[in-house]
Amino acid sequence: MPKTARALQQLPPATQATLEKLGADLAVARLRRKESLKTWATRMGVSVPTLQRLEAGDPGVGIGIVATALWLIQRDAELGNLAAPEHDRGAIEMDVREAVALGRARARTAAEARLSTERKRTSAALEQSSAKTG
Repeated sequence: MPKTARALQQLPPATQATLEKLGADLAVARLRRKESLKTWATRMGVSVPTLQRLEAGDPGVGIGIVATALWLIQRDAELGNLAAPEHDRGAIEMDVREAVALGRARARTAAEARLSTERKRTSAALEQSSAKTG
């Protein structure tokens, strides 16, 4: 029996459910096309047991096999969008937090510069006032 990767053993339940749905959807696509397991597996270049594992949502099935199955149903172009930066909500939220922090830092620096300038003006005005009265 092959050794199972730790990452597959620790797969989040929601992700496992998503893989199972993907596998079931691929099985439906195959059946709607009236293709047998053997014919579909041959078209994919895999064994029937591998295709059965894919359709069962086995996370150990290689991504190339998944891509081939998607290609057979003309959905492989979707792979290019799965991890596209513009869809990465976590990174986008981090970018927004960093931008807010940068904006606050710049506002603080600008306020400190204005206060410093104002203090210098006040100090200079007081020195001029003292010089005139003195």
